[in-house]
Amino acid sequence: MLVSALLLTNSATVYAAPNTFNTALPVAKGQYVWREQLVLRQRSDDGPMDRDVSVQALGNVLGYGVTSKFAVFGAVPYFFDKELDVTLPFGRAERDTDGFGDISLFGRYTLYQNDFTGGTFRVSPVFGVTAPTGDDNDRDSLGELPRPLQAGDGAWDGVAGVVTTYQTLQYQVDAQVLYRENGRHDGFALGDETRFDASLQYRIWPRSLKGVPGTPGFVYGLLESNLIRRERDEIGSGTDANSGGTQWLLAPGLQYVTRSWIVEGTVQLPVSSNPNGNAIEDDYIVRVGFRRNF
Repeated sequence: MLVSALLLTNSATVYAAPNTFNTALPVAKGQYVWREQLVLRQRSDDGPMDRDVSVQALGNVLGYGVTSKFAVFGAVPYFFDKELDVTLPFGRAERDTDGFGDISLFGRYTLYQNDFTGGTFRVSPVFGVTAPTGDDNDRDSLGELPRPLQAGDGAWDGVAGVVTTYQTLQYQVDAQVLYRENGRHDGFALGDETRFDASLQYRIWPRSLKGVPGTPGFVYGLLESNLIRRERDEIGSGTDANSGGTQWLLAPGLQYVTRSWIVEGTVQLPVSSNPNGNAIEDDYIVRVGFRRNF
């Protein structure tokens, strides 16, 4: 959930930013950024088990500007509820868990910076690890929960990628390429993931900055695209034929931006899905949250 920091400006002012990339605000040297995001996610498959997965989680991120170019971040999700509704030989069953998930630690370094009148263009590599801090052995009356339903995956995972930002006074465009390699634990590994993300944030109010006194708030409209390729999960010496695949989601949304904080929300909806076998795919993802610099 929490892997990249895309707003690359080093001033203390807050600007619009992508919502679905799990981003952080600009972090000036010696400053912090705090982000909270409520995520409501619904997933399902078309197979004979007719699986429905609902997730209610809170993403928590804290970032710190080490230098004007390098920032570090820590992120941990909390699952209020992670529930599987599935058809088993004896009938329909519900299985669920909750609690803290795995902690992620990552960094972002501004490799290229081109500032111009009224805007900037930045390119930054992102790299990090996810530690197996969440519970990965929860059980219920039917036995141990399926591995993808656990709050943690029990393994060390790594992420690496590149993010870019082109920012002007009227609009901002962000893009990301990210690869996540998931580790193995007790003979199981979630499929590795490759993401191609893009975001457009366009100021819709006020329409013009002429004559605007002081530093008011701004309203931005968002449109974001997420193309995600997941490999099959590994089980023992083989793979799960009903896991992984490719999915493309679009996410319209809104942001209200002030000098030091942002309130934002988006709804991710699938445009195209190509699952492997009867793999579970996203039906929708709702994201609502805020970010603050201090």
